[in-house]
Amino acid sequence: MTMRALGVDLGTKRIGLAISDSDGTVATPIGVIQRTSDPMVHRRAIAAEVAEWEAEIVVIGLPTSLDGTAGPAAQAALAERAALDDHLSVPVATYDERLTTVVAQQHLQAQGVSTREQRKMVDAVAAAVMLQGWLDHREPPDQE
Repeated sequence: MTMRALGVDLGTKRIGLAISDSDGTVATPIGVIQRTSDPMVHRRAIAAEVAEWEAEIVVIGLPTSLDGTAGPAAQAALAERAALDDHLSVPVATYDERLTTVVAQQHLQAQGVSTREQRKMVDAVAAAVMLQGWLDHREPPDQE
């Protein structure tokens, strides 16, 4: 079973977005949504991305603490997951995103991207790192 997934990294200033290929094997950063004070603006923008990319599932990064507990950021992500679940026509899942921003920053630094440019890209790259983890660790479909 192939499935196109949209990855969402809920940053405080920007929401990073990534998409998988149609086979559901490779995640690619596609951009960011600038945060505003109105969460419906973000939900409509995510719904538009789902439609544009024909995503069949949305995967939200769940920022659990390093010890595995769900702090305020994780609680906020779970609340947003519930709101998106009501707003979108596709399922919404969560996936542990611990250290994805660090990995994204290291990846961008290794590519020689300036710190200033990294700020514009890191949320989308973090979304791709998180989505790739979800793609790599989800249960394979039953083979008949």
